[in-house]
Amino acid sequence: MPVPTQELKLEIVNAATGKTLGARSTPGTDGALVVRDVPTGGPSPQQWQLTPVPAAQGGPAQNGQAYVIGNVVSGKVLDNPAAADRGVRQWDATAGKKTQQWYVVPVEDEAGLYFIEYAADGAVLDLADPDADEPRIVLREYDESAANQRWRFVPAEPERVSDPVLRWAPLSHWNSRRSWRLARSAALRPAPGSTPSFSDMLLVLKGFGSDQDAGAWRSVGTHRAPGGQPGWWAGLGDRLLADTTGAGRADIVGLKPAKGAVTAVSQGDGTFDDDERVLHPPTPSPSPKDLWTLADTTGNGRPDAVVLAADGVRVLRQDESGRFAPASGEPVLKAFGHGPQAGGWLADRHPRFLADTTGNGRLDIVGFHDDGVWISLQDEDGKFTSLAAEPVLKAFGHGPQAGEWLADRHPRFLADTTGNGRLDIVGFHDDGVWVSLQDEDGAFAEPLWVLEDFGTGQGWSDAEESPRCLVRTTDGGPLDIVGFGPQGVTLARGLGDGTFEPSRLVLNDFGTAQGWTGRKHLRLLADVTGDGLPDVVGFGDEGVWVSRNRGDGRFEQAQLVCRGFGHNDDAGAWRVEHHPRFLADITGDGRVDIVGFGGPGVYVARNLFRRFRTR
Repeated sequence: MPVPTQELKLEIVNAATGKTLGARSTPGTDGALVVRDVPTGGPSPQQWQLTPVPAAQGGPAQNGQAYVIGNVVSGKVLDNPAAADRGVRQWDATAGKKTQQWYVVPVEDEAGLYFIEYAADGAVLDLADPDADEPRIVLREYDESAANQRWRFVPAEPERVSDPVLRWAPLSHWNSRRSWRLARSAALRPAPGSTPSFSDMLLVLKGFGSDQDAGAWRSVGTHRAPGGQPGWWAGLGDRLLADTTGAGRADIVGLKPAKGAVTAVSQGDGTFDDDERVLHPPTPSPSPKDLWTLADTTGNGRPDAVVLAADGVRVLRQDESGRFAPASGEPVLKAFGHGPQAGGWLADRHPRFLADTTGNGRLDIVGFHDDGVWISLQDEDGKFTSLAAEPVLKAFGHGPQAGEWLADRHPRFLADTTGNGRLDIVGFHDDGVWVSLQDEDGAFAEPLWVLEDFGTGQGWSDAEESPRCLVRTTDGGPLDIVGFGPQGVTLARGLGDGTFEPSRLVLNDFGTAQGWTGRKHLRLLADVTGDGLPDVVGFGDEGVWVSRNRGDGRFEQAQLVCRGFGHNDDAGAWRVEHHPRFLADITGDGRVDIVGFGGPGVYVARNLFRRFRTR
């Protein structure tokens, strides 16, 4: 776990004894500190906050950022009174006082454990007598074999807010169409700067669901696209959202093994066409290993269908009627496919992306194979170049010669970390973050290890359990790293040169410590409020939670904005493996709505932000 920020309330736990830092059970006047058990039903463990010492008062220094460690309730801070036994106390805070400054030093190869080091001489917090009932805290010389010198920071329970849900009243019309209006409620008032609010969950289409009467949709492919994440490939039986018409609204797209790609077009009012329209018939010899996506590959404003088939890449252009051209003839590129003739690319080993790597407005194809990174650039005529004889970079690949990057453990991204308009490669391996910068000639530099965090060695497990992404969290700033780690939301601010500041825990929520797990919950970043900055969104047990972006790299406490789409029975009993959920603008108003594919069909919760505020 990274060093927490001063916004978080923490328990400081001794790793050897499991006891928490605090005053004696019968406190005295000397302010002495001990570690002790807190009985069930007794007083809560004391909580602390870490406040960085400003540079003008002595921090940061050559050993890193110094902190003042303060008691949340009393306001007193850890202090070294220079006693003969080197006992540590909590005392009144004095700005700039050197005896109240501490370093928090990670224990090598032990994720989540730290030494608390006295800034003046390098001594560390230890226990005077570990076998005592309430061992006193003292300073001792650093000893790498002393388990008593290791400490764990445990964030307090997250603070959450549950607003009343905004209810819709159904309306029936003479032509059998359905619509809704917001029901009268004393909990609502107009407010331009309202907090995030969504309507209650509505069934808007009896189709595309997992129940038999709704089409019995099941993913039959070998690839499972993460729900709610844009830009991923879909397999047969999958459902996704994409703008198929260029109208600026997201439509429903499904891949039926028998019918091919079908759609239900958005009506702009939160509903969809009742009838499925075939976008493209099944490709010749469709395979469960085929991967599909819809993307504007040429920049003309209309999406194309891109298929990674057995024989390579097929691009199906959309005609004026909204249908895609038949998949006849040869593929546009005999590579990146799952058949041996196209390289034997496997979904569970070899990530592939469509991305504008050069900044020319056209999407290229990038793939990470066993031996490294392969790229096919798209030229101005819409043609893809053949692959070179060697990978563009012999790194970030599945094989041992390219670093042994595993698809389920080591996420890789294409992102412009320097602002030069060209995409770089960013990967999260066991030991942390690696970056390969792309120069103006399109060549990729040897990867650099830029940050010791966000890897399995620092407590981040697989990609599903610990999602990570690159996103701009401040207006106009460089790309940052945001991850849902063991203790909550962690942020590493980008420096604009391919490197990042040390990571910090910015929100003690949405992590495994707060009960979030990839097997039950979806977590992602999306602009819910329309201010251009990503907010944290989680599909939890009770429903959908949103933590608003403050605009300075921090996030507000989470709010329950919709009592639906959640794992619990009273929130719909939604399951990650059966019920895809997305955030997408289905009305064209510039705000993302919640869309979920449940058992009976398609459910929607409209985004009402800036229309109403809950009291």
